[in-house]
Amino acid sequence: MANHKSSLKRIRQDATRRLHNRYYGKTMRNAVRKLRATTDKAEAQNMLPGVTKLLDKLAKKNIIHKNKAANLKSKLAKHINKLA
Repeated sequence: MANHKSSLKRIRQDATRRLHNRYYGKTMRNAVRKLRATTDKAEAQNMLPGVTKLLDKLAKKNIIHKNKAANLKSKLAKHINKLA
């Protein structure tokens, strides 16, 4: 166990941040899953800006890598264009 006050505080901060990051990571994955499961093109096009915004925010806050966000946005746009 840690012996310094600063290291105890760091442990508390890390636990809080981990929970925060897990929540937003899971929210992002669910949003992407929901968009991929959509078969209606109009509905998917309405959902895309919200998912894109979420991905950009998470990349900005370093919860996910910026290239991962870019790859996901590209794949989702491709998916929507394929829908009939």
